[in-house]
Amino acid sequence: MQTGTTPGAMLKAMREKPPLVQCITNYVAMNIAANVLLASGASPAMVHAAEEAGEFAGIASALTINIGTLSTQWIDGMQAAAKAATSAGKPWVLDPVAHYATAFRRNAVADLLALRPTIIRGNASEIIALAGGESRGQGVDSRDPVEQAEGSARWLAERQRAVVAVTGAVDFVTDGEKAVRIEGGSALMPQVTALGCSLTCLVGAFAATAPEDTFGATVAALATFAIAGEEAALGAAGPGSFSWRFLDALAALDPETLDARARISAA
Repeated sequence: MQTGTTPGAMLKAMREKPPLVQCITNYVAMNIAANVLLASGASPAMVHAAEEAGEFAGIASALTINIGTLSTQWIDGMQAAAKAATSAGKPWVLDPVAHYATAFRRNAVADLLALRPTIIRGNASEIIALAGGESRGQGVDSRDPVEQAEGSARWLAERQRAVVAVTGAVDFVTDGEKAVRIEGGSALMPQVTALGCSLTCLVGAFAATAPEDTFGATVAALATFAIAGEEAALGAAGPGSFSWRFLDALAALDPETLDARARISAA
């Protein structure tokens, strides 16, 4: 891993000084995303109204934008927040949920990409389509393997000058030059709604902690999720018990364990 610090060191720093993360996310994800940030040691704020989103972005340590449940009013808030975060030098993360599904979503994402997100996180189908390729995605579900999206992710990272994370069975992160894969997690994770959306918010929390190393921060967030997912799966009987065990695993995860168990390899 080619960064100046370790995932465990970033987790420790985040808990010592919890960042305020503005999460503009979808209705389905709000509760679990807020709980994921709290369990990890960050402070969530679900602020999306156009009347205050821009002002709040200047206060927050980082911004995350998820287009899961779009409306014109939400788009206004997203754009105001993204512009304010960029102006204030705060990192912001874009989660282009099913952006290929409708013209409304495609146009919204194109406008947000023009505002230069610091980090883009999506599943393989979303990243392939975002790079102009043909994906097999259906709604929010990815029908493409992560490895098939790696070339698209590299191209997108170079074009956008952003860190791009493709999440799935084995995650892939690149800034267009260096790249890594992160192993771990559980097959139960895709069966719990909004865990991916919550991961986007956690990426924002780590980016707020290490804004000078957004590549390393993204890797650290994904490694944290992977190890917590492995731990939660040990005693889970299914997606229901996995869900609460996952929050407990995030809260119990210590920096030393994260560094010892994280499986990060150069790609």
